[in-house]
Amino acid sequence: MSNHWLEKNTFHYSDFKNLNRLVEAKEQKGLTISLCLPTLNEEKTIAKEIIIMKSELMTRYPLLDEIVVVDSGSTDNTRAIARAYGADVYEATDILPDLAKFKGKGENLWKALYITKGDIIVYIDADIKNIHHRFAYGLLGPLLLFDHIKYAKAFYDRPIATGKNKLRPTGGGRVTELVVRPLFSLFFPELTQIIQPLSGEYAGCRELFEKIPFPIGYGVETSMILDIYAKWGLEVIAQVDLDRRIHRNQDTKALGRMAFVILQTFINRKMRLGLIELKADLFNEMIQYNLVANQYQPEKIRYEGHERPPIIEIPEYRTKFNIMENSSLDSGNPKLVTSN
Repeated sequence: MSNHWLEKNTFHYSDFKNLNRLVEAKEQKGLTISLCLPTLNEEKTIAKEIIIMKSELMTRYPLLDEIVVVDSGSTDNTRAIARAYGADVYEATDILPDLAKFKGKGENLWKALYITKGDIIVYIDADIKNIHHRFAYGLLGPLLLFDHIKYAKAFYDRPIATGKNKLRPTGGGRVTELVVRPLFSLFFPELTQIIQPLSGEYAGCRELFEKIPFPIGYGVETSMILDIYAKWGLEVIAQVDLDRRIHRNQDTKALGRMAFVILQTFINRKMRLGLIELKADLFNEMIQYNLVANQYQPEKIRYEGHERPPIIEIPEYRTKFNIMENSSLDSGNPKLVTSN
């Protein structure tokens, strides 16, 4: 396997630190840019994220046109804090309310396409403790300066918490290394060049996002890469080193649940692309065990596999954005070349 893509399409955020150049490129192309922060109980970090993005990328450099929070039903003060600091705040269930109601990160990302106005959308997780405006401008750089790039994915060093106020310099990204990278290595070795396929920060052109489905939960990042690769190839994707990301670490059981959903998403994508055929249906339950009073008690989680279709198929979306015909990106059948 050649590393041509890795060498050509990998950047460092400092490559785009000339923000005046990015603003000039944005204005020359007549583009608008939206930042979306999907949230669920992020009262400890949401204010700082909004303050930094507004002050640096709206007031100081007019790169962002709006900051939108799409919330999954927080029970803390996330929504009130976000409104107080000037973000446009929505509850996911209030967006396209006539549709079936689901909860999950993918649901928030998908519904953000309806309520944002940008030609480019930047998605950034709302739990980043070391937030910096590079998390947005680093991802926007490839999209603004290279016409063939339509999607930019973040990667970074991910310290892992080992105790109160203690960090080990590396060790995050465990589901990537234990689940996604082995799967990519087996089935799509060219995609192993994507260093952190599960990173929660990415930016892309609306004309791309609106033509792919969104699983409502943890599988959205995996499916997004597979669908973009299938439709438009690896060359439309870039990845950007954002240096370091500190956030909430999840325990092993939570990572197991995440891995379960990602595995199901991956297998479903392989089936959907016509690359595998299963002789039996997948089970949609995962069983984990808790030790209670010296007895192991089973705990089951169900994954229904709900998925939103490409939003361009939703009549309300087509009406709002006055979509009468296909845009310039191919929206036809997947054109996937696989080595398997």
